[in-house]
Amino acid sequence: MATLLYRLGRTAFRRRWLVTLLWAVILAAVGLGAATAPSSSDDGTSFMPGIEAQKAFDLIGERFPGSSADGAGAQIVFVAPEGEKVTAPGPRAAIDAFVKEAASEPQVASAVSPFTAKAVSKDGSTAYATVDFKVAAGDLTDADRTTMEKAIDQVRHSGLTVEVGGTALAEQVSAGGSSESIGIVLAAVVLLITFGSLAAAGLPLLTAVIGVGVSMASITALGSTFGLSLTTGTLATMLGLAVGIDYALFVVSRYREERAQGHQPREAAALATGTAGSAVVFAGLTVVIALAGLSVVGVPMLTKMGLCAAGAVVVAVLIALTLVPALLGLWPNAVLSRAARKRGIPTVRSDNRGTRWARFVLRRPVTVLVACVLGLGTLALPATHLRLGMPGAESKPVSSTERRAYDALAAGFGAGFNGPLTVVTDVRGADDPRAAVARITKAIGDTGGVVSVSAARFNPAGDTALFSAVPATGPNDEHTKHLVRTIRAERGALEKDTGATFEVTGSTAMNIDVAQALQDALVPYLAVIVILALLLLLVVFRSLLVPVKAAFGFLLSVLAALGAVVAVFQWGWGAGLLGVEQPGPIMSLMPIFLVGIVFGLAMDYEVFLVTRMREAYVHGGQASEAVVSGFRHSARVVVAAAVIMIAVFSGFVGAGEAMIKTIGFGLAVAVLFDAFVVRMALVPAVLALLGDRAWRLPRWLDRLLPRVDVEGSGLTAVAAPGAAAANGAAEPQEPARI
Repeated sequence: MATLLYRLGRTAFRRRWLVTLLWAVILAAVGLGAATAPSSSDDGTSFMPGIEAQKAFDLIGERFPGSSADGAGAQIVFVAPEGEKVTAPGPRAAIDAFVKEAASEPQVASAVSPFTAKAVSKDGSTAYATVDFKVAAGDLTDADRTTMEKAIDQVRHSGLTVEVGGTALAEQVSAGGSSESIGIVLAAVVLLITFGSLAAAGLPLLTAVIGVGVSMASITALGSTFGLSLTTGTLATMLGLAVGIDYALFVVSRYREERAQGHQPREAAALATGTAGSAVVFAGLTVVIALAGLSVVGVPMLTKMGLCAAGAVVVAVLIALTLVPALLGLWPNAVLSRAARKRGIPTVRSDNRGTRWARFVLRRPVTVLVACVLGLGTLALPATHLRLGMPGAESKPVSSTERRAYDALAAGFGAGFNGPLTVVTDVRGADDPRAAVARITKAIGDTGGVVSVSAARFNPAGDTALFSAVPATGPNDEHTKHLVRTIRAERGALEKDTGATFEVTGSTAMNIDVAQALQDALVPYLAVIVILALLLLLVVFRSLLVPVKAAFGFLLSVLAALGAVVAVFQWGWGAGLLGVEQPGPIMSLMPIFLVGIVFGLAMDYEVFLVTRMREAYVHGGQASEAVVSGFRHSARVVVAAAVIMIAVFSGFVGAGEAMIKTIGFGLAVAVLFDAFVVRMALVPAVLALLGDRAWRLPRWLDRLLPRVDVEGSGLTAVAAPGAAAANGAAEPQEPARI
């Protein structure tokens, strides 16, 4: 592996203009494809096939043709001034005028008055009108929204307070913009401090942006064919930017080391690609394994996000192995620090902060190990109370109209009104369909925790009926979850009595089912990626204990990160500092995202740090000195890489959307724990206690495993001692440029 990559880096350096031009052509080609591709959106496939709520939702679409289940909807909530009622002549006339005007709009499928739908609270203070559109929210034009907003403003002039819930007029969350910009700026500062050179700081940023550009343009170009969208590419953008910077950072850093050893530019680039590039390949593979493993969860959207992000990581690896050495060929001296260019290439320092820290841990391994385990274990305790759900309008800022509409409906109609259960009844097996539906409706209405049920509505064929049941508690309340289970438990007896069967769906039931399915899928998913990654690390490090130690450290960091997420977003500890308006259940997808992404990134740091230790060990160093050598060469760069990751992810904490904020916070603290506690402290402590045993491998297994030479021991035959001088004659030093 190292020899192959050595030759690839050497070729890329020599053919630098050709390689650079090739990547420019690729970027232009996919950019042109993206510009000419038809607009695409998510393909509308089931969110999670197999769960009851999804099957019931699909049945509604099949049995009630033209129901426009995917169309946008809006709930226009009207609140009368204190002491007045919406049923008074003035407010009623204003509401009726709005409904009439809304119904006349070409994109509106229906507009239902609260006075005909009995959507007025008992005290008469609150009412709501339901407006359904023919198209999805993303397909509504600015003109459509402006017309609706003007009609709403006319009602406000009558003295009523008007708030808007639903998807139609909700602010569309963008997956790009300021979050990435903040991350790039912070990453640039970290790189500048680390390298002391504008060129060295700018090169990883440039190549990462090119990689993200290629990835996102490819997603857009292929969107209509594979049902991809910009939402699908959110994870690809986040990870592509983070790992793109890190992978280029490691190659550039190793290039500077090789130059400090006295190698000429071409040889230094080749050696950097052969050694650091090998670590990049296997680090990238661990991330790809974690992301591709998302397909085992059974969520089509999550599978697409994982595969798109895995593609972005592959692009980042290819750029680090080809474009980075090519650009080093264009500016071989500019990436060196200003001091190095003035004084000439310096020698490698034998003592730095990484060295001193490693020696500190080696003197106190038990103390450091116990402190790490106890500290992370304590932080992980809140994770035992993890409650999954899907935060809705209640988690939005009170400044948003969606949140105010949610609160107004809860105040006027009860907490459960914002999460009604939809019951779809299949009566094809019933002797008397209407009597069967009446029996089921009454039984569910009499269930404890149900406030009211609506009248059943039959489809044109008369074989299916729909009605809704309003719980007494809110959508994310544990009592509501128990109520759904109770209603489903009654199904067997009711089916036997009536010959009809029913299923429960709606947004509340869907969220409950999705949360349970994802919770059940978490352990198999974790097992798949851990086993595959352990096998990969077994090949890389040729050791049994090092991969096990890596997996143990990952579990500690990810559980501690989950504990921090629960403490802030579920319990509300320090929530105000992060702008969290309403603590509540953790987004159902969050643990899966956290486990997958953090596992890949944790293995990145493991590979980069421990590879340098193994490199020193196989070249004759003692076990303890190998740990010190690894920290001497890699600690500073690993810390910089982790800070960049934290900077990129922290940029998403400032997002207005609660789900994005949660993901950004979770990933940032997970990288913080894994890089600075696990890799910087726990890893050297464990290796110090294991000594030579850490690098042992049974002989029979050693014979079975392929040799990939990630530490570059095979490069001594390729890069002879005289190679540097030989290259020096062919590769004249280029004046430094910034």
